[in-house]
Amino acid sequence: MVAHDFSSQARSYKGVLLGAAAALGAAALWNYAGARKAERRHPPRGRFVEIDGVRLHYLERGRGRPVVLLHGNLTMAEEMAASGLFDRAAERYRVVAFDRPGYGYSDRTRDRVWTPAAQADLLHEAFRRLGLERPIVVGHSFGTIVAFELALRHPEAVSALVLLSGYYFPTVRAEVPLLAPPAIPVVGDVMRYTVSPLLGRLAWPGILRLLFGPAPATPGFEALEGMMLRPSQIRASASESAALVPAVAGLQHHYRELRVPVVIAAGADDHFVGTEDQSVRLHRLLPQSELRVVPGAGHMVHHTAPEAVLAAIDLAAERVGAAARLRMAAE
Repeated sequence: MVAHDFSSQARSYKGVLLGAAAALGAAALWNYAGARKAERRHPPRGRFVEIDGVRLHYLERGRGRPVVLLHGNLTMAEEMAASGLFDRAAERYRVVAFDRPGYGYSDRTRDRVWTPAAQADLLHEAFRRLGLERPIVVGHSFGTIVAFELALRHPEAVSALVLLSGYYFPTVRAEVPLLAPPAIPVVGDVMRYTVSPLLGRLAWPGILRLLFGPAPATPGFEALEGMMLRPSQIRASASESAALVPAVAGLQHHYRELRVPVVIAAGADDHFVGTEDQSVRLHRLLPQSELRVVPGAGHMVHHTAPEAVLAAIDLAAERVGAAARLRMAAE
């Protein structure tokens, strides 16, 4: 009787395991098909440059003073273009928007840890290859951390920073335990090919409200859902969610070392990264910086108010020009 019960339980457990494996397999196939479908809808629109074994994808348009756009976590260069900022800025500047490693169509190789510093070094070499001489670097959200690293590690390669909706000082982030697990080796690989894209799609309406509120999400951003929830991009996003707080914890002690003009812009109603606790605080720490708080805008300020962000870029360009004239007068 005992042996019979044990055998019955074993068969039951085996059935559960086989059912779970089948469900995970089906989810992986569905997610793979969804990712390929998204890529067919949104093929690479730009060019590629290979640096140290890493292929970077970038969009480029316009002429004049170079401006580099660095997107935040979750997103990609095409999102910056969809905001309208890319085209507006290209009317006055040579604008280059990079897919940071692991996002869009850029590689995220496993031969290194892609810290903001590592990304800054890679982009510095990309600037050299593409002839981007001392660009104004515009970073959004996590992209502001990479922008800071560029200006601190390679000050000769950056003329000014425009920082949008940035996270600059460490705080408790409730979303980190939820978003970081897909970055865990092995377990995370299984998650991002199976349950993570499904959970992301379920959470998508809430993500849009969090990022855009109180303004509505723009259609261009919503259209990129499939690209942002691909397994490859989830890996990059999860890694950066895990690295966010440690990155700024170390970086915050070096902000005063900046020697380039800084313009800070943020939405007055940013519910994802508090503007008062982050952008306003950074402005107080950097008394020579300029601060622009945009009423009615949330975290995705460049989507909600692209003209206000373009004005911030223009202000940075004016500051760069004024500094150059002062140096010439002194000589």
